Parts: sequence; structure tokens; C-alpha cells
Amino acid sequence: MVKIRRFSVFIAFLLIVPASLLLSQQPFSLSSRYEKHEYMIPMRDGVKLFTAVYTPIDTTKSYPFLINRTPYSSAPYGENFYPPYLGTQALKFAEEGYILIIQDVRGRYMSEGTFLNVRPYIENKKSPKDIDESSDTYDTVDWLVKNIRHNNGRAGIYGISYPGFYSTTGTIDAHPAVKATSPQAPVSKWMSGDDFFHNGAFLLPHAFDFFARFGWPRPTPTENDSHPFDHGTIDGYKFFLNLGPLPNANTRYFKDSVGFWNDIMNHGTWDSFWEARNILPHVKNIKPATLVVGGWYDSENLYGALNLYAAINSLNPKNQNRLVMGPWSHGEWGYDNGDSLGYMKWGSATGKFYVDSIVVPFFNFYLKDKGQPNLAKAMVFETGSNVWRFLDSWPPKNVKPTELYLDDKNHLSFTPPTQGDHSSEYDEYISDPSKPVPYTSEIRHWYNAAFPLEDQRFVWTRPDVLVYETDVLTDDITVAGPITASLYVSTTGTDSDWIVKVIDVLPENFPLLGPGGQRNDPKVRGAQRMVRGDVLRGKFRNSMAKPEAFVPNQPTKIEFVLNDIFHTFKKGHRIMVQIQSTWFPMIDRNPQTFVDIYHAKESDFQKATQRVYHTPALNSHLKLQVLK
Repeated sequence: MVKIRRFSVFIAFLLIVPASLLLSQQPFSLSSRYEKHEYMIPMRDGVKLFTAVYTPIDTTKSYPFLINRTPYSSAPYGENFYPPYLGTQALKFAEEGYILIIQDVRGRYMSEGTFLNVRPYIENKKSPKDIDESSDTYDTVDWLVKNIRHNNGRAGIYGISYPGFYSTTGTIDAHPAVKATSPQAPVSKWMSGDDFFHNGAFLLPHAFDFFARFGWPRPTPTENDSHPFDHGTIDGYKFFLNLGPLPNANTRYFKDSVGFWNDIMNHGTWDSFWEARNILPHVKNIKPATLVVGGWYDSENLYGALNLYAAINSLNPKNQNRLVMGPWSHGEWGYDNGDSLGYMKWGSATGKFYVDSIVVPFFNFYLKDKGQPNLAKAMVFETGSNVWRFLDSWPPKNVKPTELYLDDKNHLSFTPPTQGDHSSEYDEYISDPSKPVPYTSEIRHWYNAAFPLEDQRFVWTRPDVLVYETDVLTDDITVAGPITASLYVSTTGTDSDWIVKVIDVLPENFPLLGPGGQRNDPKVRGAQRMVRGDVLRGKFRNSMAKPEAFVPNQPTKIEFVLNDIFHTFKKGHRIMVQIQSTWFPMIDRNPQTFVDIYHAKESDFQKATQRVYHTPALNSHLKLQVLK
């Protein structure tokens, strides 16, 4: 055990925190208020987990535990310290007075044992060998309550992204001391919905870059498990295009050493491997109060927050389950004041409001009996109008299902097409895997998580992007909930991706001054601001487990759900839809032939002519939930 009369915690909710974020935070020290201890806590099977415990020096009162379990290191270890960076969320917890716990999960950094990505949950555990992240959390809490002095017998758990998954598992079969948890942007259902897959399509740079650094074996406990990767270029589009078919990643770079990459390549459809890693069916009999947090601009894992919240509601109707959705990118609420994202100004410090008025009161109430949280069931930020709304359900009940139809002449209409009011039955484009549509206009080698804020005018004139637009709106339209793309399409190939982007087109006279007096970037005038975009890998249109080829040139209905939005398209704006079949390199290239993409060859990649139909019988449209 090392006892250190200082305090410094690094919350590693991302594998890498950009240096610009670290520099934006003023250094601080709480050395006068906390001391540090390090323990190897035994689990039921004898494996010991490295745990850093930060306890308030003031021992005149007792404190609850606030636990963050992470695969990204509980550093600093021993006498060594990172620069004293916490982030707004964790700093506030420290100022409030908690016993703060950071633990390396099994098999990572200084903990013993073997690491498994998204370790499967085991129901009906029968022996000490039946371990999972739920049992490891239970054993950790049990040891802490019995061995750390001046605790009040209560514990909370929180974490962002991968630590969000560990927060979820700690909520299942929770130790009686666990009274409140907050899974934030939680990993939930890989292969289908979050992080590395969207509707069966593979988020190539996110997965490749993550496992190139994170996926290598760790034979023995270590304080430093760094595996930097050099792309050899700052141009990610070029790097991944030159990579070629996915098998080249292992052949050229991973050399069979990155085990989970090979798992992905060998499980290209939904099967028992992925089903075992789906945590959503297991969030039953939840006893702790839960606060699920996500961001509307989280391009990595918006799915996790929305669907975990829905699953807990469905399986635990009496649970004190709440949802927070702010105008944030992945994990932004944990370290930023949240007054803007890119060129968009929100008119208030949304991150600070979340910390001061939502998450801290939540934990204070359940862990300290302090105050009344006065929290709504759903605390959601309405983009477009840029205001917080406090609702008794999400999605809200007072919505009207509304269809928005594709028509000829690049038009969107709230009325379906009728016979004789169109000059063509379809629009078409050629999709070429060798010249895919870029997802970002920026030249960078890493995944641009904030790309949804980019002005989509950089692609809308491409011949392989279809564009449809409403007339200028005469009234505000607020869409609250999921968007379903219901399209009739055909392809000359036998497989195809279908990307749908829903866009708010700002007027050319968009004011430079926002409602709060803040100055907008002049470039927003006429900007095509993406509100939601997502992809369906066409062969999974009916089943993730049983892919089906397209019959060439045969009109086929495809339907998939884009994640929820809560956005007001203002009077004077337009609604735009863009449709395309590549979104590179964010989404890996579909060969457009019906093959196992994870074992595809260069010869499998072919051009295809894609058609989107808009006739009375084949009426492609979006299904919206419009607030009454």
C-alpha cells in the first residue's frame, strides 16, 4: 500500500484525451483535502484488482463511495502523478466530498487476471469461477465497505464509454450498498448499434485505431501499456483507401496479435458471440437509481445511452431511471462547460448545468440524503431552439407520426406522391468503392468524432449523393424521437450500403448574433447542418443473423431506424435529406457484391448503379415524430 497526501485523478473515459483539452483546463490541487491509498482487492476467484482509493482527510464525518472502473488505467501509480486534470464532472464530485475509487478492470494495467472485451454476463452463477464484471463490481464494493474507514455504507458507480459499460454491469445484481449508478455513453450492443458497428456496417477508423492501440495482449500487470500506431500519413482517407480489403489490416499491421480484431473478422454476422456481449437483455431487477447520460452529437455511441435507458424502463418499470441528453459529442459532458460545439453556440454552458444541476444533485440525494434532486424523467436539450426540456417520458408522448416523402426534382413533401405528378420514377447514381464519398472535409488520420457538425455542402454536389429538400418552412417543426428511413431502392450489385442524412438547412440570412448575444461564425449562413445520419448495410435489411443478397435491378424495400433527435427546424429553414452509398472512411467500403466483407478480395469490389424510387406505389419516405 502507498499512502500519498495528495490528490490527482485522471479519468480515462477515452483511450486518448486530446492535449488541447488538457491544456484548456487550469491545473488545480486538492492536496489539502485528500489522501491516496492503493490496494489489490481480491475477487471471489482469487484474482486481485488494482484499486486507487482517494479519501477525504477530514475524518469528522463519513462519506459515500463513488466508483469508476476502467480498462484505460487508474494511473497515476504510486508516487507518480499526471498533471492534476480531472474534468468538470469528477472535479465537482471531489469538491462535494466522496471517497473516490478508480479501479483497473480484470486483465488491464496493474490488475491480475485475463481481460475480455465486453465480458459476457453470467446469469445464475453457481461457483466462484463464474465471474463477470457484475461479480467483480460486487466483490469490490463489498471489500470497500468492510475495509475503508469513514464510509457511510453507500456507493455510486459512474463511467463514460467503456467505463459506462462497467457502470451498467455494476447496476446488475448490485451490492446492497450500491444506491445509484450513472452509465454514460455506455457500450451496450456491439455489432448492431454502437461504437464499432451501425446496423451491421463497420466503423473502420474508429475500430482500427482503437484496437491498434488497445487490442494487444498484456502478459503481465504493467503501469504502461502504450502501443502507439504510426499511420505514415496525416490523410486518413488515403491511408484506409490504400489499406484495401479488411484482411489487409491483420496481414500488414496486426499479425494475428490483436485478438479482438480477429474476432470481429470471424464473426461478420449476429451470432452467439455477439449475443453474449449484448448487455441490454440483462438489465433486469435493477435496484439502484439510474441516470443514463448521452450526447446528441455522439457519433460513436448515441445508441448506447438511448437503448440502455429504454431497456431499463421496459424491464424495470418501477425503477428510478432517468435520461440526460445534451448537445454533446462523445463524453464531452465530463470535461467541458458545453457552451458550444464546433461553430454552433448553445447560448448557455450546458455541461456546467448538467454537473451542477443534474448529476451532482442525483448522487448527493441517493448517497448522502442531501437535498432534493427535483429531476425529471427525461432531461433533454432541444437543439435548434437551444433550450433544456424536462419531460415525463422519452420519447415524449405528445407527438404525431408524420411522413416526409421523397419526390422528383430533388423535393421533399409532407404529402405522398400521386399518379401523374412526377416526371420520373426514381433517381439514380453510380457508387464507386474506389472513389467513396468522404465523411469529413478535414485531412486527418484519426476519427473525427465531431463530424456531424460539419457543413454538408462539401459533398452535396457530388454525382453519387442524392439531395432532397423541402420548401422554406412557414412554421417551426420539432422532431422528438427516432427517425425511420423507409426507402424503395435497387442496385445493379448484390449488396449495398444505404446512408441517410437528415439536415437542417440554415437560411442565407442566418443572424450572426444568436439569441443570447453570442456571435455565430459567418460560415453558418446557408449551412447544411446535419442533425442525424446513419447507415444500413443492405444485406442485413431483414436480419442481422441471416444476410440476404439483393436481386440486381429489383426494387426492394429497406427500412431502418436512425437514432433519436430532439431538434426544432425553425421557420425560414429547410429540411434536407441526402442519400448515398459510401461514407468513407467512417464506414468501411461495401464491395457491392454479396460476399463476406471481412474476408473480401480486391476483385470483389465493383461499381454499382443505385436507384431510389418515389412513386405512389414505391413511395420512399422518412417517418418522423413531430411534437404537437
